[in-house]
Amino acid sequence: MTSLPLFTALPLAGAFLVPLLGRKLKWFPDLAGNAILAWLLGSALLTSGEHGSYHVGGWPTPLGIDLRLDGLATLMLVAVNGIGLCAAMFSVAYMNRYTAKSRYYSLFLLMVAGMNGVIITGDLFNLFVFMEIAAIASYALVAFGCEHEELEAAFKYGVLGSVASSCALIGIALLYGLTGTLNMAQMASRLALLGAPAQGPLLLALALLLGGFALKAALVPFHSWLPDAHPSAPAPVSAMLSGVVIKALGLYVLCRLVFNLFGVTPERLAVLRWLGVVSMVVGVFLAIGQWDMKRLFAYHSISQIGYVALGVGLGTPLGLVGGLFHLLNHSIFKSLLFLNAGAVEYATNTRDLKQLGGLNSSMPVTANTSLVASMSIAGIPPFNGFWSKLIIVWACVESGRYWLALAAVGVSLMTLASFLKVQKYAFFESARQALAAVAEVPLLMRTAMLLLAVLCVVSALFVLTGLRTPFLVEPAAAALTGGVFRFAGGTLSP
Repeated sequence: MTSLPLFTALPLAGAFLVPLLGRKLKWFPDLAGNAILAWLLGSALLTSGEHGSYHVGGWPTPLGIDLRLDGLATLMLVAVNGIGLCAAMFSVAYMNRYTAKSRYYSLFLLMVAGMNGVIITGDLFNLFVFMEIAAIASYALVAFGCEHEELEAAFKYGVLGSVASSCALIGIALLYGLTGTLNMAQMASRLALLGAPAQGPLLLALALLLGGFALKAALVPFHSWLPDAHPSAPAPVSAMLSGVVIKALGLYVLCRLVFNLFGVTPERLAVLRWLGVVSMVVGVFLAIGQWDMKRLFAYHSISQIGYVALGVGLGTPLGLVGGLFHLLNHSIFKSLLFLNAGAVEYATNTRDLKQLGGLNSSMPVTANTSLVASMSIAGIPPFNGFWSKLIIVWACVESGRYWLALAAVGVSLMTLASFLKVQKYAFFESARQALAAVAEVPLLMRTAMLLLAVLCVVSALFVLTGLRTPFLVEPAAAALTGGVFRFAGGTLSP
């Protein structure tokens, strides 16, 4: 557990050193950013199977702050730092079209440090602090191009993000007033002992926290910031926002609150299910009519995060495994799609599907990796998205909620239609004369896309070869089921 603080300390140190040394050493930002993310990913993989806590400064609970590690934290650390490394590799060439690369990597590492801190902290107020570090860095990264579109999107993102943070902070203050502690393990045990007079303030705190973090997760009806923020940001930032930020700052915290802090009730699970199914349906309907590649992908982020909320909201062991497996898969294929869109824009200076065509011959790596990602998000076998969606659908059937299973299948069919449009207009239409000189993107950009495309296949192979989800998923589900309730025969028991 001694390496646990480095998940936040190392990227924070990098965020300080990169702009300082990058002024003289132009190669330093690229090297430092990628090296730090590679180390963090390696360390996250090595923590698999470990459980425990680290007392910051040697101060025991409740005097000090705990950093905690379990299966769910490991899954999130691997997702955040793995996608972060691919985005950083893509950034080496892509960000040359922007100024101040050292400032970009500084903000990027701050965002990673904040997400890692949210994942491993055992203290509710420090979770808020780390969330704000990641959020403020992401506001600046959305506006990094400094054009009208970027600044407007960042302002909207910042305003709504501040509303979400204010709700979360008020909710945390109420919980502190009720329990006298900010340590989440202690708070959970004290919340379970509260009497009837405290139920009103407790319900208000829960509502504020659910609303705040649902906005961070961009679940409908709290989604309005996302379709502007994700398309406006540089492509590697879009990959991070959609791939991991809305999960680490939003859905991950919602899971911790419902399963490990407040405790599961049928009503709380129903809220997650309804948020999930409404997000699935609304997101895909809004996406299917879009012609801007990144905006279309952004709406599908809303839809796909709905699948995760639906699976987790079922509250059954199979539903949790399916939801968390889809969280991991979505991190991979949605990040890849945004990198594909960035590569197309890098090579053609447009992301309007109506102005594209014929790129499968001039940009074969981008075209083929985009096809893999499109089939994955649409749930086409044998790619990873098919298996996680299948588990969620089966969990709906197992729990007797057949209409939810039908909704999940219907949304997947509409997703397929949407991505067939992307493939047809961007890659398989006749090549346009204006795009005759288009060439494939630089090597590191191609490498990042190829790595994610391989992961779309590898994570599916776990299921194909052993009828098991990847080794990270089941311990993550166990971290939730081992919270403040247990299962008996697939149903909730006190």
